[in-house]
Amino acid sequence: MEIGRVVGTVVSTIKSSGLNSYKLLVVQPVQVEADNASPLEGAAYVAIDLVGAGEGETVLVTRGSAARVPETASVPTDAAIIAVIDTVQIGSNNVYAKT
Repeated sequence: MEIGRVVGTVVSTIKSSGLNSYKLLVVQPVQVEADNASPLEGAAYVAIDLVGAGEGETVLVTRGSAARVPETASVPTDAAIIAVIDTVQIGSNNVYAKT
């Protein structure tokens, strides 16, 4: 699993029928360190939204075979948003808190 921030949406009028009930969101990976959480340089990716996340939210994403959900078993999903993060704490430091 990894932490990311939703930075956009993907609109697709034609897509595999297994994806019809899911939003497609663009996620930018976030690096979490002992004193802060900051966007990672590099490529953003598209993930299916299983929890109703929105743009600007920090999310927990699973990738690879763990991103498969029963309704999309025959659809090649590679990333799925499985949680909206409220806080991240490392040791006694609050690295991230949802505002």
